[in-house]
Amino acid sequence: MLGDLGGAVSVPLVRIGDQLGLYRKLAEIGPTSSDSLAASTGCAPRYVREWLSAQAASGYVTYDAGQFSLSPEQAMIFASPDSPASLVGAFDTAAAMMENQPKVQAAFKTGKGVAWGDQATCLFCAVARMFWPGYVNALIQDWLPALDGVVDKLKAGASVADVGCGHGLSTILMAQAFPASDFVGYDFHPASIAAAEAHAQSHGLTNLRFEVAKAQDFSGRDFDLVTCFDCLHDMGDPEAATAHVKAALKRNGTFMIVEPRAGDDLEDNINPIGRLFYSASTMICLPTSLAQERGLALGAQAGSARLTEVIRSGGFTRVRQAAETPLNMVFEATG
Repeated sequence: MLGDLGGAVSVPLVRIGDQLGLYRKLAEIGPTSSDSLAASTGCAPRYVREWLSAQAASGYVTYDAGQFSLSPEQAMIFASPDSPASLVGAFDTAAAMMENQPKVQAAFKTGKGVAWGDQATCLFCAVARMFWPGYVNALIQDWLPALDGVVDKLKAGASVADVGCGHGLSTILMAQAFPASDFVGYDFHPASIAAAEAHAQSHGLTNLRFEVAKAQDFSGRDFDLVTCFDCLHDMGDPEAATAHVKAALKRNGTFMIVEPRAGDDLEDNINPIGRLFYSASTMICLPTSLAQERGLALGAQAGSARLTEVIRSGGFTRVRQAAETPLNMVFEATG
């Protein structure tokens, strides 16, 4: 329990270290003294010394003979946003979950949901940042190539919809990798679409656009590929969404669904990953689904069998798990 409490009270310290550039500067100049790190970041030395002491006690920073540094492994977690092990976004998400507590706690009594747009204002950026390391290290390199014939279509020029795109990071990665294809990102949250449009503009991309739309009624048709990244379980009616995706695909089109990794039974998920995802599901995923029509509330740990059942309900005849990472399962649905 002391270990858990130490992790919990580290959330604001990790976010301070990230937002003030303390981790990045330490990775750049370490090993160094606390006074030197304070001077190079424009921070007060006494605060930095206490912060570094807490980081060393947590094992987040290495301390030796008065000098502080980040090992390569520590830097991958705290100072390298594109690293597959980057976890600072998860700390931001934990902070948003704390802010959401009063609303979710009230929902425990009513059984109602908490709408995505009514949750903590920092949640949307935090979730985008939390998922980014997985997307940037696996989407183009492993997930799309695991789908039957999809990469060839994308290289030649395909029509793609990214449903539940959030801030559009997954959409942008695909648009950058496959300039001959056209991409559209759909999300029901207007503020997220505004952020996605800003991100796309900053990258100077012309082969993608974003629209505010629900998963079960977006207007596009004749797509070669439709993707859903870590969002099918958040939908109020994922079965209706899946049926709409099926209708929007070309006859030989592909539906790719990325979901949190989970076993089919609770016994399979009593582990550190299940602990993380069940907690996030309680505070974010279930309230979001329950605030929508039907409110099926699959949860973040629905498991392969239940997800396959939902995907097949939309009319897909072939569903297989095409790839996986320690945190994700990637499904391909066709037919």
